[in-house]
Amino acid sequence: MKLGFIGAGNMAGAILMGGAHGANVYDVNEAVARRREKECGAVPFDSADALIRNSDVILLAVKPNVAPQVLRENRQAFAGKAVISIVTGLTVQALTALLPPDARFLRVMPNTPAMAGAGMTALCLEHTLSPAEKAFAETLFGAIGRTVWLHESQIDGAVGVSGSGPAYVFLFLEAMADGGVALGLSRQDAYTMAAQTILGSAKLALESGKHPGELKDMVCSPAGTTIQAVRVLEEKGLRSAVMEAVIAAGNTSAAMSKGEKA
Repeated sequence: MKLGFIGAGNMAGAILMGGAHGANVYDVNEAVARRREKECGAVPFDSADALIRNSDVILLAVKPNVAPQVLRENRQAFAGKAVISIVTGLTVQALTALLPPDARFLRVMPNTPAMAGAGMTALCLEHTLSPAEKAFAETLFGAIGRTVWLHESQIDGAVGVSGSGPAYVFLFLEAMADGGVALGLSRQDAYTMAAQTILGSAKLALESGKHPGELKDMVCSPAGTTIQAVRVLEEKGLRSAVMEAVIAAGNTSAAMSKGEKA
């Protein structure tokens, strides 16, 4: 199947680099499309219409505010095509209304660690792809990390946890490094140590299958340094703040799906 990208920004670039070398690309910014051509052999097109007509599966990777316009303006070209949307807030209902009846679609929510081949992608169970197209999508996103199939009612939760989640982790990483610098570490050493600690902790959580609380307790010796640090984090409300952040992101996603301002 020939894959084409409408939109060639960071997320599209991650997917292209991960497992879609040589795919067709169109971006309103021609320089971006040309960059993808140099990076991974993408084939640039000068219009969305031309790209759609020369592709079997189209990955829609534009900003949420322009996605409906792109679909409306190219509705005829989408006839008989398979569309994979990574646009936040573009619901199954919207895709059904905006695409022609014989077009097939899948809603997907990836995240930016896909740029390092370690992404987390949620794929929506309410799709209309053929079995072959579904397998194609699983292979495509499996090449850039882990995948999970969720009902559309759970997608806002995926946005809150994994879609927006990297930003929370980077903020925590930066704060850890700042603390290290305050204790005398160089900035570079502090960033490296914080990043590797987060990476290793995540790997341990995934591979051990143990509850995060159990893994935390393994580090907390009686009257030791770590339990004092955990006490401060709990006292300052880290747990509640993170929960509220996830909920805020999810609620914003839900509002976007309804065409509302959060």
